[in-house]
Amino acid sequence: QVQLIESGGGLVQAGGSLRLSCAASGRPFTNYAMGWFRQAPGKEREFVAALRWSGGDTYYQDSVKGRFTVSRDDAETTVYLQMNSLNPEDTAIYYCAARGHYCSGNNCYTRSTHYDYWGQGTQVTVSS
Repeated sequence: QVQLIESGGGLVQAGGSLRLSCAASGRPFTNYAMGWFRQAPGKEREFVAALRWSGGDTYYQDSVKGRFTVSRDDAETTVYLQMNSLNPEDTAIYYCAARGHYCSGNNCYTRSTHYDYWGQGTQVTVSS
């Protein structure tokens, strides 16, 4: 099986920064994409950012463009999320995801149903 382990969450003040990491382990798989979703209390899970593993094309939710940056370490099958200018609306549990099958189109990156593997989540809390 494949395991995704997130780390880097915590408590920060508004305007601060945080860097999340997600490392894949276990059974080797063909990595087509990795990304991040988040879920706040009482709300549904929403797309945050993702990248195509081969080539590195990136995708972002409009609300985080210019503030968040997704990047990767190809050799370690690790994806990062650098979060700057955080505000209380960013408070949520952040989940890492990976896709192990081919898919074409923007929805392949922004819809959670297209991902095959999920981490357990890491809490991000932003105080005002």
